[in-house]
Amino acid sequence: MKNEKNKTIESVVTKDSFIKALEYVGLGPNMNIEVHSSLSSFGYVVGGARTIVDALMEVITDGGTILMPTQTSDNSDPSSWENPPALPSVWKELRENMPAYDPERSDLWYMGEIVENFRHRDGVMFSNHPSTSFAAWGRYARLLCNRQSLHFPLAEESPVARLYELKGHVLTLGVDFTNVTCLHLSEYRTEARPIVVQNACLSNNGKREWRKYLDLDIDSSGFDRVRAELEKKNLIRETDLNGCKIRLFPVSSAVDEATKLFEQNLIYDLYR
Repeated sequence: MKNEKNKTIESVVTKDSFIKALEYVGLGPNMNIEVHSSLSSFGYVVGGARTIVDALMEVITDGGTILMPTQTSDNSDPSSWENPPALPSVWKELRENMPAYDPERSDLWYMGEIVENFRHRDGVMFSNHPSTSFAAWGRYARLLCNRQSLHFPLAEESPVARLYELKGHVLTLGVDFTNVTCLHLSEYRTEARPIVVQNACLSNNGKREWRKYLDLDIDSSGFDRVRAELEKKNLIRETDLNGCKIRLFPVSSAVDEATKLFEQNLIYDLYR
């Protein structure tokens, strides 16, 4: 939470106040949404992450779908680590002791308390990628999660591509556009990045093994330009709740705008 340990709580977010904010931006029953969140951005939430997830499920209902990234990007070859980096002298030890990916038990990589609470709810399903997985609940959870490819995991055989086809929406809770996972789909559609070889530890017939896979060298640093384009076209519904910016916008519009921006930016011709 924003509140430091000894700071007096002066205002709070409740389930009812959060639901009113969601309804204000246009969220309602039977919608299909990708959620990106920061619990601390709300200040003090009565009931914490549980309250946020309860409210989302209540508003969406099981006639809609909630999708959240559950990335485990630390399940990767230590030679590529940057934050923090690992010395070559410990690479072998890290590789030999890395646990195989498990969708319910692997630690998430800075995904936050809301995602952690969500992934343990009844009825939540998981995609099977060892580094770039998703959790989903609701009507289209199985459709979104059952076909994610090991190679190029955020491309056309991904949960975000299925959400694009379903005319879904993105809901951001206190985070900026650099967190919006579905926008990476535009990088694959424009071949805007170089191809890289990644490595992850997974379970194969009960045996732990390292598996190489192909991906793009994805980069979300320019995604805030997409927000500016969507704002010009009045495609973002926004409100503020106790200092937390809540935004709702269409997946297809966001991905299409990002695709246009990548196509118009000549620097990416270096990778073609």
